[in-house]
Amino acid sequence: MKKSPLTTGTAVTVPEAAEPTAPPIDPADYGYTKVRRGAPDSAERFTVTSPDVRDGAALPADTWADAFGCTGDNRQPRLSWSGAPQATRSYAITMFDPDAPTGAGFWHWLVWDIPVGDTGMDIRLPAGAVTGTNDSGNTGYLGPCPPVGDLTHHYEITVYALDVPALGLPASTPPTIVAFMMSRHIIGYARITGTVRR
Repeated sequence: MKKSPLTTGTAVTVPEAAEPTAPPIDPADYGYTKVRRGAPDSAERFTVTSPDVRDGAALPADTWADAFGCTGDNRQPRLSWSGAPQATRSYAITMFDPDAPTGAGFWHWLVWDIPVGDTGMDIRLPAGAVTGTNDSGNTGYLGPCPPVGDLTHHYEITVYALDVPALGLPASTPPTIVAFMMSRHIIGYARITGTVRR
């Protein structure tokens, strides 16, 4: 308690302000913040399948990274898609982890300018397609390797149908810029999500 003088010359006792206390930390929370969806609500949905990824299930170990403490084979998943909008003029593929403890997610894989006649992706890059730079600063696919003890990470593998034949971006373009430039051209998308927890 402390005394506070008043203009009358008398003093009254007022309680001291309590020290602010932080709310208890939930160790399972890890400061999670949801990021904005990568496709507009108006985009049509089509279908993507993979012999390597079952939607909502754990990604196989050979698709994991061979870096950041993981020892996977860093093998990119094989994909096939169908049912894209008729106005599609090219495709793009991304793999994005919205659960990465960065405040902005983590881009693991970006490929764009995939010709409209292609309906699948394996280890071969289609003629004319561009393999972009992931968030590690390297070109190509980077498999998952979330922090040990972190929450379950969801790896969104998305095939985008675009209304332009090419984005005209070099492979060195930062992934966030690729996503931004692509966003105005998305007319459809197909997604399959794999999970990893260490």
